[in-house]
Amino acid sequence: MSDQLARLRLARTSGVGPILYRRLMARFGTAEAALAAIPDIASSHGRADPVRIPSLAEARSEIDAVAGLGGRMLYLGLPGYPALLATMADAPPVLSVLGDPALLSLPCVAMVGSRNASANGRQLAAAIAADLARAGIAVVSGLARGIDGACHRAALLQGATIACIAGGLDRPYPEEHTLLQQEIGQRGVVIAEAPLGTTPQARHFPRRNRLIAGLSLGVVVIEAALRSGSLITARIALEENRLLFAAPGSPLDPRCRGSNGLLREGAVLVESADDVTAALPSFSREAAKGAGPLFARETQDEAPALAPHVTPQIVAAVASLLGPSPAAVDDLAAHCQFSPPEIRSALLDLELAGRVQALPGDQFALIAAPPHARNLADARLRPA
Repeated sequence: MSDQLARLRLARTSGVGPILYRRLMARFGTAEAALAAIPDIASSHGRADPVRIPSLAEARSEIDAVAGLGGRMLYLGLPGYPALLATMADAPPVLSVLGDPALLSLPCVAMVGSRNASANGRQLAAAIAADLARAGIAVVSGLARGIDGACHRAALLQGATIACIAGGLDRPYPEEHTLLQQEIGQRGVVIAEAPLGTTPQARHFPRRNRLIAGLSLGVVVIEAALRSGSLITARIALEENRLLFAAPGSPLDPRCRGSNGLLREGAVLVESADDVTAALPSFSREAAKGAGPLFARETQDEAPALAPHVTPQIVAAVASLLGPSPAAVDDLAAHCQFSPPEIRSALLDLELAGRVQALPGDQFALIAAPPHARNLADARLRPA
């Protein structure tokens, strides 16, 4: 339990997102060691305000509260965490789960689409979801109105469904799906990345969408407008090397323009569950009983190495190479004598100090700070 408490405290530490969490674990080996190092690293490199780390009592309280709802918590790197989701670089460090976690070991296919779905769209979604569930595949969706709700209800009648939600487990959304979430929590699985008490807001839904794609072998899109959360899920699926399916719709219906566009770009056309299962080369009824993922990247990049320790001089030198424009680690290495692991550790120190922002593509940039804060940070970073 002590390791789980430390992992939860690290995941809930202010400023520590999924990617920084992984880098901290890679550098320090354990969450407990990372927690012990963070305050000194942050303050010694110019952070004025202390890093907010939840107490042991706060972590125990969250675990107990989830258990009080009948749920449990799953931790990245420990048994029970969904194996396919763990392959994502920004996999959530901690998940709160209601229902039977064993269902997460089933092969999963996501189904997403319009909240304002047509009757035909809901009917098609329900038919595909029911057949997939009957075949031993867990249907993953986001508990939204329209296509999501139709898929969850149909899959529950025939097998397993998994609902990924944007808020805490105790904040069902939308309100009219409160009973549906309760039913899925009893006979399927409800998954939340956000802590209890989190009310869903617009910024939370892209993270929910990455859970939907990350858990799944493939994503089926039914009725998606040109600007919709379903297309965000589809983009994530492609980035994570998942299969992408789309149902064709009328070109006169704006709800179908996004999904039709996916077909033009190469998505697999789907009219029935058979179109989905036929595209999963390793799927079989026997394989559905196994515990491992059936579809993943053929090769996984190794996590970048970090040096266990870096001197203040190295941190200062790396900081001097950075500016407001993004710079890649390889570019920084070409302009100094330090190794990439040393540079990555120096960047981690600067990030904890609030001086550096990590950006997509393994790039980093300095965060603008008031003059007095920069002077203080520079004084602390300057070699003695």
